[in-house]
Amino acid sequence: SLPMLQRARERVAAATSGTVLTLQADMRDVDFGEARFDVVVTAATLHHLRSDEEWRSLFKKIYRAVRPGGSFWIFDLVEQATAEVQALMWTRYGEYLSALKGGGEAGDAYREAVFAYVAKEDTPRSLLFQTALLEAVGFTGVEVLHKNGPFAAFGGRKA
Repeated sequence: SLPMLQRARERVAAATSGTVLTLQADMRDVDFGEARFDVVVTAATLHHLRSDEEWRSLFKKIYRAVRPGGSFWIFDLVEQATAEVQALMWTRYGEYLSALKGGGEAGDAYREAVFAYVAKEDTPRSLLFQTALLEAVGFTGVEVLHKNGPFAAFGGRKA
């Protein structure tokens, strides 16, 4: 959203003397160019991609857009690699969502609304899928910065 991009621009600009560019568009359609960016950051966006081909295409596009020595960092919702762990993480996430609205009927309704939205609009992939994809398109030094339940922060560098 535009307000989130404006906030990000302000926060990053305060920490760098470099140029900060934010883009508001469908990432599948944007031409990012070649070797244009030192750092690319995506936050809570990739889980909206649908097919494996969309994932591969976007990761390739971002790899091309990153300068040598640059990096790509992802902060997003992830699916678990096994059904049992996915069920456990989803249960815990559901408990968290319910508690955000005070529990009870209001919390349960909120949890169900979020889960229905995710089921309709989102197709996250596992952390393992995405780190393997980073490496497959050419990123090296892939690092997992953090993983907590259904969310992860990770990325890699372009040599």
